[in-house]
Amino acid sequence: MNLPEGFITKYQQLLGDQADAFLASFDQPVVNGFRVNPLWPDAKIDLPTDQPIDYSEWGYLGKVDGNAIDHVAGYVYSQEPSAQFVGTVAAPRANEWVLDLCAAPGGKTTHLASYLGDSGLLVSNEINAGRAKILASNVERFGLTNTIVTNNDPATLAAAWPETFDRILVDAPCSGEGMFRKDPEAIRYWTPDYPATCAARQREILTEAVKMLKPGGTLVYSTCTFSPEEDEQIIAWVKETYGFAIEPIAKTDGMVDGHPEWANDDPELKNTARLFPHLLVGEGHFVAKLVKPGELTEDHPVVPVKATMTKPQSTDFQTFVTTSLNQSFVGQFMVRKEQLFVLPSQVPDLMHVRLVRPGIHLGMFKKNRFEPSHTLATLTVPHLFKQEFDVDDAEYQRYRHGETLVRELPGKQFVRLTKEHKGFAIGHLVNDTIKNLYPKGLRV
Repeated sequence: MNLPEGFITKYQQLLGDQADAFLASFDQPVVNGFRVNPLWPDAKIDLPTDQPIDYSEWGYLGKVDGNAIDHVAGYVYSQEPSAQFVGTVAAPRANEWVLDLCAAPGGKTTHLASYLGDSGLLVSNEINAGRAKILASNVERFGLTNTIVTNNDPATLAAAWPETFDRILVDAPCSGEGMFRKDPEAIRYWTPDYPATCAARQREILTEAVKMLKPGGTLVYSTCTFSPEEDEQIIAWVKETYGFAIEPIAKTDGMVDGHPEWANDDPELKNTARLFPHLLVGEGHFVAKLVKPGELTEDHPVVPVKATMTKPQSTDFQTFVTTSLNQSFVGQFMVRKEQLFVLPSQVPDLMHVRLVRPGIHLGMFKKNRFEPSHTLATLTVPHLFKQEFDVDDAEYQRYRHGETLVRELPGKQFVRLTKEHKGFAIGHLVNDTIKNLYPKGLRV
């Protein structure tokens, strides 16, 4: 790999006798990994699970086929091994309110949700509108029921939600040095001054994150870079500026302590974790776990949302439930531009933030009828639909291409399509024909 000369010189000076092995690691093959979705506890997947990742409860080494049913139905999530350590360190507890502040494309969000299950609240935010849509798609594919996706800058969220969250993850935008092997395009953006530019932005993001964290709450900070300016020096700044304590991180599989000598020689910086590709199986990462001064309480600023369905909309939705589902949805409903959502059981004030997915996207109101969302295909609610049809390989390919299917069953109702009994699509059964509702953006 053609690494920048300034990068080579910098890490020769920082790493000393380890520099040669470190630099040589960039010519080694990328290692792939994935996580199993624990929200489907009895799921059987087709991928081999004989290479578990020791530090990731649901993680394994291996490559995911993006068109395979396990991926399409949300039973697995492709995530590089080192990145899985971030979720392991964050490890939310049941019923906590958690914010993933820089969340796209969704790997760490779905990992956080694996710990929460259906409890608490997970807010997954992305400042870039296009990436926020990708994030929402991955949240939906993983079947999450307690997650809100937002598209805001950190300052907007901080103004709306002061001291709201028990736990915040800041997987900060960074110079990406740890991804050079996985994404060689990142090399083009690197200059000797780029880490300092990124560090300035990271301080801005953390300034707002601190405002949203409850006293006694936990802040997990991570990057995919080796740069001390963005790693130890940022953590030293948080401790000095806000009085946070740096919690020890249990290290395994070749992980090493952070380097106090690369910041201000504070011995607490050894509590942070560095993941170097020449010392372990995976890409480069840095992780720190900090606790805000104060006592953590269980209180959350819950704000009720008034039901927003009109009477005709409520009638159309109930008709869909009666004809197509085995059960209805319970909770607060929200209608946004004819789209119907059911919110998590507890939510903060949603009036002053830009929402992409304020809960489960149930579907859309059309003229005199309600059409369910693709979200319901992968929602982790077993036997949700009255009719589910398991398809073979050929039908799976045809439906994902946009074609209809035939089933000898009269009448009209919405159905869920499965392969290997794993939901992947919604269809509209009309007199023996299953009309195709597969999203055009997902067709292959």
